[in-house]
Amino acid sequence: MKLGELVNRKRICRRSAGLFLIFAVLTSALCFRLGYLQLWSKARYTNLAEAQRLQPELIDPQRGNIYDRNYELLARSVDAYSIHVIPVSGRDPRAAAELLAPYLDMSADEIETLLVENDAKQRNFWLARKLSLEAANAIRELNIPGIRLITRPQRFYPQGSLAAHVIGIAGIDNQGLEGIEYQYDDLLKGTPGTLKVEKDAVQRRIPGGLEDMVPPVNGWDLVLTLDAAVQFIAEKELQSAVSASKSSAGIILVMDPNTGAILANAVYPTFDPNNYQAYPTAHRRNIAVTDLYEPGSTFKIFTAAAALDLGIVDANRQFYSGPSWDVGGGTVRSSNIYGNRNITFLEAIERSDNIVFAQLSVEMGPERFYPYLAGFGYGKKTGVDFPGEAAGILPKPGQVVYGETLRWANIGFGQGIAVTPLQLLTAVSAVANGGKLMKPYYVAEIRDEYGKIIKRTEPEVVSQPIAFETSKILTEFLISAVNNGSGSRARIIGFEVAGKTGTAEVPEQGGYGEERIASFVGFAPADNPRVAVLVVLYQPQTEVRYGGVLAAPVFQTVTEKVLEYLGVTRRQAAAQSSQMVIVPNVQNYPAAEAEKILKENKLTANPLNEGQIVRDQIPSPGSRVLPQTAVNLLFYEETEPIMVTVPNLIGKSMRDASTLVSEIGLQFRPKGSGIAVRQNPAVGARVPIGSVIEVEFQP
Repeated sequence: MKLGELVNRKRICRRSAGLFLIFAVLTSALCFRLGYLQLWSKARYTNLAEAQRLQPELIDPQRGNIYDRNYELLARSVDAYSIHVIPVSGRDPRAAAELLAPYLDMSADEIETLLVENDAKQRNFWLARKLSLEAANAIRELNIPGIRLITRPQRFYPQGSLAAHVIGIAGIDNQGLEGIEYQYDDLLKGTPGTLKVEKDAVQRRIPGGLEDMVPPVNGWDLVLTLDAAVQFIAEKELQSAVSASKSSAGIILVMDPNTGAILANAVYPTFDPNNYQAYPTAHRRNIAVTDLYEPGSTFKIFTAAAALDLGIVDANRQFYSGPSWDVGGGTVRSSNIYGNRNITFLEAIERSDNIVFAQLSVEMGPERFYPYLAGFGYGKKTGVDFPGEAAGILPKPGQVVYGETLRWANIGFGQGIAVTPLQLLTAVSAVANGGKLMKPYYVAEIRDEYGKIIKRTEPEVVSQPIAFETSKILTEFLISAVNNGSGSRARIIGFEVAGKTGTAEVPEQGGYGEERIASFVGFAPADNPRVAVLVVLYQPQTEVRYGGVLAAPVFQTVTEKVLEYLGVTRRQAAAQSSQMVIVPNVQNYPAAEAEKILKENKLTANPLNEGQIVRDQIPSPGSRVLPQTAVNLLFYEETEPIMVTVPNLIGKSMRDASTLVSEIGLQFRPKGSGIAVRQNPAVGARVPIGSVIEVEFQP
């Protein structure tokens, strides 16, 4: 063999051996890798394979129900159909969109755009929710690839707008958005479950494939303190009152003063939570909790409470109240243009005298007055179980930079302080129940889906701002304010009512404007209170806008109906009630004529000063009293006649016309009945105070 051939053969052998060695190494590595995957990584890759075939789906839990205190259903979840879209190959987006459009509130172009975008991104999405049963059945018959109909729980409110501001709303994804639905969302929503079903590459279910389900845990139920019947009464009367007074809004709150439980929370305008998107956002605010206002004369209750508890006043302490009072670099004005002159503290409450309460506030000083107001809960949140509660505005002593004395003088009669309606009623309830400030609450019980009680709310005493004896004395004064003073239209035959009127000015930039807030707050029966009630009418547009005229009658109607519903027994029998007489209006009548009118109505006159023309009377016109009750008369002392402008009475009812005339110091002489059609003197005429205005009424 030649040398060259031998060399070539050796080279070939070396190459073959090298290739064999490389092949052997690669084969060994592959075998090792295969063994590793088969033996050591089996579980991992089995799980990956299953994860590709088993697509998890969330199973929505049932959101908990909401009931009133008598287990009347207020909110529940019901199954509704939704369209869930998954990306699939071979689906014609345009054809699918045209098939779906007749059953959805969307155009074919909108549907096609969504389908194309999500197919490109290879993601699932919800195309439509809350479908009707008819639409769902029709879409199911279309059998469009990747279009799945799924039942999901959706919120339903069987009572419509009843208590809507308290209950709130829940979104389409089972989440609480407002109100109690939001406050207790973690308890109501429950825990979702999961369902894993084995599917192929085009998301078709594999027959006999694996299934794995973790069931959902349904949400807990809530039992509210609200009483649906009381809530209905409040809402019905509030709507009528807001409409009649042309107010921008209104509130009625009803509370059990002994526990802090809220029996009714009516707000108007209202909304339907089943279709909340159709209403302005402002209509959904529970302004009884979230919004502030200056309370006006209803706040005098707490000035009186502090002064009584400190021992600086009693019913007979004398005050001088002129038309105005200069204090702290400013002026406090009386609601009576002539002032009330020499009056007792009890009379100051009955007549709602601003000057006396401003004087009391200054006499106490902020250092002594502030702790009482803080004890009643002002300037801080009540802690009620509701989202968005406002804390209110109460200045602290020494922190008012300019005019602190004037500021506290104004606070004495309800200006320069801001409260929520709920704060005010909670504080009044402390007067009603013997001096204990209770924490207000909306939820009485939390129950699981089987009805087992998880938690029951117990009444909580927050503080004791005044002594028990003080609360009882103040209650008697507030009874007198209703029976003999500005709150006479809140009287209820057979039930003793304690309460206070309020007519607050609405602050504007740089001062106060012409708008008013008319209110009345009180409780009944006064000796054993079952309910405390607050009525607030915002910015009424009637000519007479006093709380005693607009809000007190609403309080009377609501409270009487609620007490009857609760089964509270009247103290007076029907026969006794029929013996009561109505106090006539003798304001601006000559003394002799006023005495004659009272005598004709089985009443007696009790002059309190010298004069010829009646300026004021106690009890107020319209009050119901026993026969032979003495009506206190106050007379004008001016010697020169005071001129006033005759108002426009055309188109008004007899009651409104009478109130408007008497408020400006004129006498009212009606003819006929119905609506005013003629008057004499004419509108705009200047006449002496005490003049007679003849008004003709026709049906």
